[in-house]
Amino acid sequence: MASTSASRGDGVSGRLRNAAATLCNDNQSLIVEARKVLTLMKEVGVDLERDNESQMVISLTTLILCFIACESSHLLHNLVKELEDAAIQLAETYGDCMLQSSAIESIGNSYQLGTELTDFKKLLMDEFAKRKATSSSIPEKDPLIRHFREAVWNVHHSGEPMPGEEQEDIIMTSTQSNLLNITCPLSGKPISELAEPVRSAECKHIYEKTAIMAYIKSKNTNARCPIAGCPRILRATKVVCDAFLMIEIEELKSMSKQTARTEVIEDFTALDDEEYNE
Repeated sequence: MASTSASRGDGVSGRLRNAAATLCNDNQSLIVEARKVLTLMKEVGVDLERDNESQMVISLTTLILCFIACESSHLLHNLVKELEDAAIQLAETYGDCMLQSSAIESIGNSYQLGTELTDFKKLLMDEFAKRKATSSSIPEKDPLIRHFREAVWNVHHSGEPMPGEEQEDIIMTSTQSNLLNITCPLSGKPISELAEPVRSAECKHIYEKTAIMAYIKSKNTNARCPIAGCPRILRATKVVCDAFLMIEIEELKSMSKQTARTEVIEDFTALDDEEYNE
């Protein structure tokens, strides 16, 4: 009888783990889409702010056009603020989805069949509430929202701290990303130029797929991460192109383009000043 009960319990636990994995995969798709939308919102915000600045400069020719420009500038500013507020709400939903996935995965891995019927809805809600209570995430201070604000701010204040901040207080900047390394330690290529980028699920470092797989094979079961100082042992099955990797690489490329665009604008401004002085 004990053996039969154990087998039944194992079968239920196995089915629950499979169901939890399916739910996590579905939720992951939603999380990825939310991340893409947040990135798009940042790009739209930057474009609106750039249009705002252009309106201010072009319309200084006459008093009438200046009045029109100020009205247009006020409208664009409101649009950027509304877009930021929407991004904060989406960031909160994004964070909740991450916690829900974590809660579902935890229940799937730890559930044990008991003698009474299980209220899975309550079980999931309690697990989510527990994780929510211990989470220190604040939507307004989310790194993605920080990137949004700094990208907009840097349109015409590049290199200056945002209002209310000192230069030394700035930890996250619009030129930083969530990628731990920006160069493959084996091929030496920038992450943005890798043909098949993959990331370790253990240490989160990124490599060229062909290079890291050859490295792992050559080391047998003792393939330590080739990043200097990283103690993690790599396994081929745990080095993959995860759901966020390509998105984060695209974000890195976008940040690099914005930085280059700002530098070009500054160079042209310096050139204009020199010509004016002559």
